[in-house]
Amino acid sequence: MILSNKTAIIYGGSGAIGSAIARAFYQAGANIFLVARDAVKLERVAAEIGKDSGRIHTDTLDVLDETAVHRHVAEVVKQTGRIDISVNVTGTFHIQGVSFPELSLEDFLFPVTTYIRANFITAQAAAKFMIKQKSGVLLSISTPGSKLPGTGFMGYGLACSGIEALNRHFAGELGAYGIRSLCLRPDAMPEAAAHGSHSNEVFAKAAGGAGISIADMLEQHAQANTLLKRLPTLEEVANAALFMASDQASAITGTVINLTCGSMVD
Repeated sequence: MILSNKTAIIYGGSGAIGSAIARAFYQAGANIFLVARDAVKLERVAAEIGKDSGRIHTDTLDVLDETAVHRHVAEVVKQTGRIDISVNVTGTFHIQGVSFPELSLEDFLFPVTTYIRANFITAQAAAKFMIKQKSGVLLSISTPGSKLPGTGFMGYGLACSGIEALNRHFAGELGAYGIRSLCLRPDAMPEAAAHGSHSNEVFAKAAGGAGISIADMLEQHAQANTLLKRLPTLEEVANAALFMASDQASAITGTVINLTCGSMVD
C-alpha cells in the first residue's frame, strides 16, 4: 500500500472532500488524524472508514486557532513520531452571488482572510516538524475561481488565487528540506453538494436566483462549460490527492493539479 507507515492530518476531515480523501488514504495504509469542528460528524466519518482499526483518529479543532493547531500537530508527532502529510480541505460558508457594486467590504474580505489564514497556520505547524525529518507533503484545495473572471464570487476567487500562491511559496520555502507542496483544483462536485458540503449553502443562492435546483445548475454548467461534459467526482479528487501525497509523485511540487474536467485548460 503506497501510504503504509505514513501519518496524515486531514483538516476538514468530516466534510465531503475530506472524508473521501481520508477513505483513499486509509485504504492505502496511512495512519490518519481527522480534524474538524463538528465532533459528531467526525466520529461518523471515522466509524464509516474504519474506526476500530486503530488507524483513524479524530480531533475537534478550529483551524483558525493558531495555538491549538500547533499544539495538535506536536501531539500527533509525539504519538506517531512524524507527520508525513498535511491536507487542508476546510471550507466555510461565505457570500456569493452579490455583484461588486453591492458587495460589502466585510463580505469580500471574509473568505480571503479565513482561507488564507487557515492554510498558512496548518502548513506552518506541519512544516516545523517536516523540516526536522527532511520530508513531507502539503496538500491544499482551490477552484477554477482562482483564474476565471465573473460576477458574484470576487472574495472567494481571490481566496483561491491566494491559496494557489501560497502553494507556490510553500514549495519554494520548503523544497530544500525535501518537502513538497501541491494544490488540487477541482470544479464543483455535485456529490459534495449532495453530501452536505458547505458548497450546498453557497450554491443555493445562485440556483434559487435562477429558479432551478443546485443539481440542475451544476448539470447545466457541466454541459456548457466542460470539455468532458461532466464534473469531477469525489473519488477522482481523492485518488488525485492519494497519488500526489505518495512517493510515486516525488518529483512533483509547486503545482496546481487541474481536476476541472476541462472547464479550465492550462
